[in-house]
Amino acid sequence: MHRKLLVVLATTLLVAACASEPPPPVAAPRSFMVFFDWDRSNLSQQAVQTIGQAAAAFKTRGSARITATGHTDTSGPENYNMALSLRRANAVKNELVRQGVPAEAIQVIGRGEAGLLVQTGDGVREPQNRRVEIVIDGTQMVSTTTVFSDPRSYCKALSDKWREYRTSQLDTPEAAAIAKCEAGDYQGDIPVLENALIAHKIPLPAPGYRWPGRPVGPS
Repeated sequence: MHRKLLVVLATTLLVAACASEPPPPVAAPRSFMVFFDWDRSNLSQQAVQTIGQAAAAFKTRGSARITATGHTDTSGPENYNMALSLRRANAVKNELVRQGVPAEAIQVIGRGEAGLLVQTGDGVREPQNRRVEIVIDGTQMVSTTTVFSDPRSYCKALSDKWREYRTSQLDTPEAAAIAKCEAGDYQGDIPVLENALIAHKIPLPAPGYRWPGRPVGPS
């Protein structure tokens, strides 16, 4: 009798210990920072090495995402600095791709003079503010199996992309294809919209893939 009670007690304690065990920790985002000369967007050798470290960290995360956010100091016009911050972020993206990171895993943001690392007045050339911040997180990349599982939702995604980038309401083949998609005719109109997006260099809903989940390439 005592032995049975001891077994029950031990089992209860073991179950309680398992139930109270904390979940495995979520990988914290990793960040890297590269800096630029005044009014420049080219990468120094040190920047290339830092981007290489970011690329290596990405590869250890599996299906992660990278955000490259460009910044400038406060010297120069705001509009110019916004464009400069984007050029810097894209320079980092291009180097990440060169070092093996998929382009579709990288988001590029330009913030211009916003988000100063060192607070200064207007018109100040501050080296620490001329930078791109690279953040790697655990957000999953786009799943092509999800995007391509349903022709109706995919056709809608194509239509939304076209409307987002091309606002003209003229009677075009793309407008006709969108109308047919909305009427439930997907077979011949998905390729029309895909071809139109590709021709205008507009990213597909799942970058790099066409219906039904095949890589973009010669037909």
